[in-house]
Amino acid sequence: MDNVGDFEKGQMIVEVRQLSPSTSGTVNFVACQLFALLTACWFRLYLHPSKTSPFIRHVVATLLGFYLALFCFGWYALHFLVQSGLTYGIMIFTGVEHMHRYCFVVALGYLTLCQITRVYVFDYGMYSADFTGKVRQVWMFVFTGLTKKEEHLKPTQRYLAVRKMPSLLEYLSYNCNFLGILAGPTCSYNDYTTFIEGTGYQHRHVESNGKENGKFKQSDPSPKQAVLVKLSTCALCLLIYLFFYRICPVERVIEDPYITSQPFYLRILYLYLSMLSLRPKYYFVWTLADAINNAAGLGFNGYNKDGTPRWDLISNLRILEIESATSFKTFLDNWNIQTALWLKRVCYERCPYHPTAATFLLSAIWHGVYPGYYFTFITGIAMTLAARAVRHNVRQHFLGSSTLKLIYDVITWASTQIAICYTVVPFVVLSVGASLKFYCAEHHLKSCREKNRSSQRRPATSPAQTATATTKRKLPEGTGCTRPSTSYNTELWRNWHRDPRAREAFFPLFLSPNLNKDDTKT
Repeated sequence: MDNVGDFEKGQMIVEVRQLSPSTSGTVNFVACQLFALLTACWFRLYLHPSKTSPFIRHVVATLLGFYLALFCFGWYALHFLVQSGLTYGIMIFTGVEHMHRYCFVVALGYLTLCQITRVYVFDYGMYSADFTGKVRQVWMFVFTGLTKKEEHLKPTQRYLAVRKMPSLLEYLSYNCNFLGILAGPTCSYNDYTTFIEGTGYQHRHVESNGKENGKFKQSDPSPKQAVLVKLSTCALCLLIYLFFYRICPVERVIEDPYITSQPFYLRILYLYLSMLSLRPKYYFVWTLADAINNAAGLGFNGYNKDGTPRWDLISNLRILEIESATSFKTFLDNWNIQTALWLKRVCYERCPYHPTAATFLLSAIWHGVYPGYYFTFITGIAMTLAARAVRHNVRQHFLGSSTLKLIYDVITWASTQIAICYTVVPFVVLSVGASLKFYCAEHHLKSCREKNRSSQRRPATSPAQTATATTKRKLPEGTGCTRPSTSYNTELWRNWHRDPRAREAFFPLFLSPNLNKDDTKT
């Protein structure tokens, strides 16, 4: 499959060229996730904690996870075992004081090595699953639980701290269970173990005054309604993505004909619409993953005021908050929530110097070695700091009335959406050349226009002279054109992607009024 390699190392249900203009999702991924959804329902009903032991639940969840990984990635799935084994060995055989440092270096180094091998040896653009977020989270909270006293911890750290070393089975089950091995989301180790043991509901049946609420103690809450709602959301997001992204692909913003032919304001509008049509792909993947976990019984987060159960403990996004965000921070707080929480707990709250920059850098390394990731996160640092400065210095002047507040909200919403679109284009196009081309689009456009103006200042010639000169023109050497040209402009267009010199020769002509005239007719 072109630029995908999604699950090409394992058994394939069916190979397709593309589901959409973006090749990151495949039929095999969706099929595996649907299988995981059905298995999750079976897991909750037939392997309920009241019917079987935590040991059996751990074993089944782990084996099913390995099966999905092997099916999707083939022998590449062994990296799940290798990295888990390395970090678990470090946790067992090194001192508690240095365990978190060694595990961090080994986990991040191993991930980077896998990313480099995957991208530059096997397939640039190949899909991969993350298998390090949970690894790096569990040893951090094992370290916290074994070395820190409760009175020295924040409430969140106290809740997440792991007070005993997990067994190898528990560790593998947490990292490689079938519920999240393909698309997450990341959850805390304590939340996962309480789910396996069946005690997760009990903790949230207790009122704030410490007394148990008998009204909700009769039976475990059913995730049926939450799962159906999330599956409906998945279907809608998939339809929107498949239909609209074909019309507005992001890659068009770096195409030279588009850059030179569209005014700036239309390119900004198109950029927003293309990103708006791209985001449903992520909504689909993460919402489906959330539904799978809920179907198994993982994700219960207490009750609403009306007594209905909440199933958003490990939800990865809030769609309405994302699309209506009026600040960079609000957008990021509602996008990829569990990964953001992991970065906050592992890096931001523990880094003594420049935590914002360190968090963005860790996020870029964790995502992979594509240069576009680093462009995105470096730009994200500047955007975050700028947004903070604007909010601190400007917002106070718009709080005098509801009208001013509305104006401020509209302006900040538009600014946030444009800033997000500008920031994440390199994340989509991935390569250095495409990223720089997008960032330098205005400079490129001015250069083309200046060349066009200089060509228009040349002395006018008669039609006969123009025709003679055009048919005698030769293509730049090395542009890949080996046969005689019947149309100079047409030949340049066919070969512009092969060599930069062909593009250099073509695009000044693109703005010429003679572009659409066939030279052979003169």
